[in-house]
Amino acid sequence: MKSRSSPRLAHQATELAFAVPQVVAHRLTRLALAGPRPNARDQREFHGMAQEKVHAFWQSWFAMGWAMVEASQKAWLAMLQGARVPLLDVQHVMARGMAPVHRKATANARRLARTSLR
Repeated sequence: MKSRSSPRLAHQATELAFAVPQVVAHRLTRLALAGPRPNARDQREFHGMAQEKVHAFWQSWFAMGWAMVEASQKAWLAMLQGARVPLLDVQHVMARGMAPVHRKATANARRLARTSLR
């Protein structure tokens, strides 16, 4: 049986594969051009880089945990009803966990593509 989450997970992974190098290239170039004294705009961008990673990590962790809770509840309910216990859809859990990272990385790629380096 093919998972419903499989196309979504593949789509997220593909978009991430394109977005992440764009964001990294833009930010590394900005770091190099900023030099030892970055301006206020660069400082905001550099500070946001660290904050967004921590925030996306916790969102991802929570989303995967919640997907596991939902899967456990479905399994227990099926077991109590004497129905077939569904297998854990790992791809669904991964897609839920990747969603916050995907959302932030693709948003950054779009935002940074509109901005100039100077």
